[in-house]
Amino acid sequence: MALTLLLGGARSGKSALAVDLGRRHPGDVVYIATAPPVDDEMTERIERHRVERPDHWTTIEEETDLSGAIDRAADALVIVDCLTLWASNMLWRDVADEAIRERAADDARRAAERTAATIVISNEVGLGIHPETDLGRRYRDVLGRVNQEWAAVATTSLLLVAGRAIPLDDPLHHIEGCP
Repeated sequence: MALTLLLGGARSGKSALAVDLGRRHPGDVVYIATAPPVDDEMTERIERHRVERPDHWTTIEEETDLSGAIDRAADALVIVDCLTLWASNMLWRDVADEAIRERAADDARRAAERTAATIVISNEVGLGIHPETDLGRRYRDVLGRVNQEWAAVATTSLLLVAGRAIPLDDPLHHIEGCP
């Protein structure tokens, strides 16, 4: 059906757009939350997101097994929030960078092959300052590769800035002579 990737920085409007799209959807919605409640601030953030969602939506809390969670959604619209934390969760579990990229490619492909629509949220962290630590640089690089894997199979990719969406096209479509 359709896989939509929503990219952007913090507070760019990604989750708000995904929730709005879910509210407009005439059928069932399954919200896959990847955030682990690691501290009080994160627990409060998770609760705020829960309150934003309609009560009749199904929520699946899954930190790493996106394909399994998506499969459990059957024919519902799926909203995955978010790849940013999924990648972090994988790093904290000591999964190798290449294995994370391969898993992202497999999960993205499976999501793209669904008969129902899927909306996936992720942060764009490569536009900021150069991370000071090895882990920060590794995380930026891993998430950038994860985002590329999902964008490669997405029907639509949007960059959110200040609540506005900019469509992201395949650059080869704009170069003369490239199929």
